[in-house]
Amino acid sequence: MGKVGRNELCPCNSGKKYKHCCLPLHQSGRALQQEKQSPQVSLQWEVEAIQEAAKNKVKRIREMGVFILYSTQEGDAWLLEITDSDAVQLATGGTPVENLIEENPETIEIDWSHRFAVENRELVLKPYKVGEIITFNQEVTKQLSASMRRIRKKCSPELLNSVHLDNPEVDKSAVS
Repeated sequence: MGKVGRNELCPCNSGKKYKHCCLPLHQSGRALQQEKQSPQVSLQWEVEAIQEAAKNKVKRIREMGVFILYSTQEGDAWLLEITDSDAVQLATGGTPVENLIEENPETIEIDWSHRFAVENRELVLKPYKVGEIITFNQEVTKQLSASMRRIRKKCSPELLNSVHLDNPEVDKSAVS
């Protein structure tokens, strides 16, 4: 498990900040026994949690490795992968979108639908195929940019460059 910031959501999925949930247990050493008994966190579980937040129209941002999951008060949810600027929509208007994530202990395969960038203080999501360009306001962009900086600070450049395997079936050069 990577380092969790005091003000980040607790990895136990309680919905509380880490400092108000499991940090006291970790500091006292009691959590080591609980961690051995708890199952491994998976991306699919995090996707389901962010889809539930979107369904309840709760704004939430969650960092997991090189991924950022976020939901909006309008009921939309997205998964971003920062090493290659890929994105896929997880919910729209509070309704979960069937995601195409295949996960096993060694790999995670995701059918990315968009490429993202921060342009003029807005998050811009451009589809790989035909579709509408989506933009998010400055408030969302500011929070997501902070998350991206934290991830890049935690992970070495070598690690960030090694986590993404290119898929020859997807022509990402077509998106500008």
